[in-house]
Amino acid sequence: MSSSNLIGRPEGRPPIRIVIADDAYLVRVAVKHLIDGAARMVVVGECEDATSVPGVLDEQRADLLITDIRMPPSGDDAGIRLAATLRKTHPALAVIVLSTYADVAYALKLFEDGSDSRGYLLKDRIRDRAQVLDAVYAVTGGGSAIDPKIVEGLVSSSRGQRRSGLEELTPRELDTLALIAEGRSNAAIAESLVLTKRAVEKHVNAIFAKLDLGDPDDVSRRVMAVLLYLADRDAASRSFTS
Repeated sequence: MSSSNLIGRPEGRPPIRIVIADDAYLVRVAVKHLIDGAARMVVVGECEDATSVPGVLDEQRADLLITDIRMPPSGDDAGIRLAATLRKTHPALAVIVLSTYADVAYALKLFEDGSDSRGYLLKDRIRDRAQVLDAVYAVTGGGSAIDPKIVEGLVSSSRGQRRSGLEELTPRELDTLALIAEGRSNAAIAESLVLTKRAVEKHVNAIFAKLDLGDPDDVSRRVMAVLLYLADRDAASRSFTS
């Protein structure tokens, strides 16, 4: 599930300070119960609406926010929009979004500005303590976590093909995709790989074609490519550790 192969926070490090945001009291209790007793983790605050979250994060010097998607006062995708805002106002903060919905559109929005320190899990995962804790370690370590059901929805929506197409990418295209996953622009990728911007654009278009991402919306295609890349890294990580 997580894209980082982390086994835990190193000994001697301070505990991961976590704030839980969900308007459902029982969900907050369930998440807190799951985290309580975990190595190097502590719940330092709870919120029942999106408006109160920034203040609690600052007051408690939080490392991670675990938030619902739909919360008061708006009741729509408040958690996703909050994560986008926090990317700018609290760049060191990690965020895991918990959702009842296996909605690819929500995941696309969450990872739109980069996949680092971001996670998207279904609330069903609350029953699986190990998976949630792995996600916490991953995102607070600068990695990412994505629920397998989201990737299944993404792949099935891509013209019904079951293969992601990642195996067809060249080494240079994989390098380019890895940098896209970090949220870098074409210009930044060109500088990092010592290529011309035109060469990077050629690689990006080849990636889209091989992954069968024909959507004319370039932002959506970039994010969908990232989701497939993260899922592939996660699958490889699970195979290596099993």
